[in-house]
Amino acid sequence: MGAARKITVEVPLELLEKAQLASGAGVTQTVRTGLQLLAASRTYARLRKLRGKVRFSRSLAELKADR
Repeated sequence: MGAARKITVEVPLELLEKAQLASGAGVTQTVRTGLQLLAASRTYARLRKLRGKVRFSRSLAELKADR
């Protein structure tokens, strides 16, 4: 993971409980997971914009057969 920074964050209790139920993890790991998802969201949006614009040299059937 690399260097870490300790922070204090105030969040609504209900939101934290919902997030922990969804993640099945403790507070620290739930917050880390949320931050990772937020950081990746821009990349996901850029990938969605490429939908239908990228041509591949192999067909889907060829890729599945190559497994």
